Amino acid sequence: MKLNLRRIPSAQRSSAARKAMSVALVGVTVAGVSVLAVSPASALSWKCKSSSKTIDDAGYSGPWGDNWDFTVTNCVARSGSYVYAKATVKWDAPPWYSGSTDNLAEVFDSAGFRLYLKHADAGADTVLLKKDFDIQSKLAAMNGAGNGSWTSSTIKKKVGSKTAYADGALRLNWDEDGTDVRTYDFTATSSK
Repeated sequence: MKLNLRRIPSAQRSSAARKAMSVALVGVTVAGVSVLAVSPASALSWKCKSSSKTIDDAGYSGPWGDNWDFTVTNCVARSGSYVYAKATVKWDAPPWYSGSTDNLAEVFDSAGFRLYLKHADAGADTVLLKKDFDIQSKLAAMNGAGNGSWTSSTIKKKVGSKTAYADGALRLNWDEDGTDVRTYDFTATSSK
């Protein structure tokens, strides 16, 4: 963007006008940089796999339905020597869980999702990177029918030419069930 100040009448070339023009140019420049600074993860070609589980509220044994239907979509993408992963968790809980004013504290002692980037090895797979997300408040934000969804932020790891895959697990600590965190694994997605 080229401006020719010689064409602007001298009355408009005052100090205040020059300052205003400078601020406008800086704003345009910052906006231009912001547009160019779009995350590379947004332009990736993602491979995703979804799997579902029905999970019983282990801390409740009353007369009301208490099964939660979870669907987890694990996604992976590659760009050069980097591999990226993200996940989406969707749930359908009995409607009586909705409207919780205590962030589901009477249902969960904690609720999380662990996202992994792994490499397949002979034997146990190598965890290249993992990130834990606290999703209890996301679960509590379900609609009146008991439905909701949440998408993780993207994680990335430089892996060179290795293949890697995205994997994820719900980590739920049900209130009053007498045990600690229970892990529920879902289907992984390979970067091949």
